[in-house]
Amino acid sequence: MAELERLYGSESTRWFSNESATINSDTFDFDRLGGSIKAGRVVGELKGAWQDASKEIIAHFGPLWAEAGHKITLGISAYGFTASAREVQKTGIILKQLLKTHGITLRLVPNDFPALNTATSHHNKLGLSPNKVELLIVRSGSGSIIIAESVGAQNITAFAARDQARPHTDAFVGMLPPKLARIMLNLGGVSTSSDHAPVILDPFCGTGVILQEALLDGYTVVGSDLSPKMVDYTTRNLDWLQGRFHADGAVQSIVEGDAMSYRWPNARNIDAVVAETYLGQPFSAPPRPEKLAEVRRNCDHIIGDFLENISSQIAPGTSLILAIPAWRNRDDTFTHLPLAHSFERNGLRPIELTHVAPDQLLYYRENQVVARELLLLTRV
Repeated sequence: MAELERLYGSESTRWFSNESATINSDTFDFDRLGGSIKAGRVVGELKGAWQDASKEIIAHFGPLWAEAGHKITLGISAYGFTASAREVQKTGIILKQLLKTHGITLRLVPNDFPALNTATSHHNKLGLSPNKVELLIVRSGSGSIIIAESVGAQNITAFAARDQARPHTDAFVGMLPPKLARIMLNLGGVSTSSDHAPVILDPFCGTGVILQEALLDGYTVVGSDLSPKMVDYTTRNLDWLQGRFHADGAVQSIVEGDAMSYRWPNARNIDAVVAETYLGQPFSAPPRPEKLAEVRRNCDHIIGDFLENISSQIAPGTSLILAIPAWRNRDDTFTHLPLAHSFERNGLRPIELTHVAPDQLLYYRENQVVARELLLLTRV
C-alpha cells in the first residue's frame, strides 16, 4: 500500500479490504509494481454476499461473452467471502453451460481454493488477452463488493530469473528479493516518464539487485560498494541483465567506495538514494541481549555515519529509501535502530504516508530474525 501511495498519491489510493486497495489512475502500470500480486479493472460494484456477486457476474458476462466469437479461458478468484471453492467454481460452470448454448466454448480453470494462486494465474496467462480472463471478486468487511477483470498476475517467472539466474550472488551479503528492490524504487517517488532519465544511487550495491530493477525501469544508475568483489559482481550482473532483458536505463558508474566517507561525483544530480544498508551479521535465533546490543551499536554507527556523509552531498528534495535492520525478539516484538537522532541534525525528514504507519514497514519471512525495516526520508 505504501508503494501504491507513493506512485499514485494518497488521494487516488485507498484501502478496500485488509488485502486489497483501489486506485484511481489513467496511467496504471501493473508491471512496475513489486508488492501487488494481481490487479484488475473494476467493471462492477454492489453489496451483499457471494450469491449476489455470482448473479451479477452471470448477468453481466453471460450476454457479453455470448457474442465473443472465440474460446474463453476463465479463472475466478474470490477474496473476503465465506463461500467455498466449490461455490465459486459453480458460478463458472453456470457461465460455461450458458455460453455452450451460444456455441462458445469456455474452459474453466479448476481451483481447490476460492482464489487462484499467483502461479496458476500467471502460467495460464490470465488477464493478458480477451480470451484469457480472470475475474477478481473482492468483498470488504462492510459487505461492499468489487468485480474486476484482471490485467495480469505478478510475473513470477521473470522475478525468479532475475533472482536466481544471475551470474553472481552472495548469500553472506544478503539476498535482497527483486520484488522488494522494486518496491523500494517506487517508494522513492521518482517518475521515469519525463525526458530526463532520473539518476538512482545505491551506495551499498552488493550484487546489484536494486540497480538491475532500476535499469529495467529506465533509470540511470550509479552504484558503489566497499568491497571490490561486490563492485565486480554488480558490474557483471548488470552486463548479464542488459544482454538478457530489455533495459531502458543506463549505467553511469559502478565504483569502489566506503558509504561512510566516499564523495560521489555530481551527487547533487542524484534524484533518489535507494539501498539495502548494512544489516549486521545473520542470526538463526534471537541473539543474547549483550550480543544484540553490540550488533545494534555497530549498525547504528555505520548507517548513522553514512546518513551524515550522504546528506552533505545530495540536493534538497532528494529521497532516501533505505532497508535497515530490525531484530525479532523471542516475544515476536522487534528491536529497532536508534537512528532518529541522526535525522534532524543531518537535514533529513521522514516521509509521511497517509495509509500506512511507519512501524508497518517491516519486510521479513516467517521465523526470520533480522528483518528489513524500510526507512523513507527526504533531504530538506
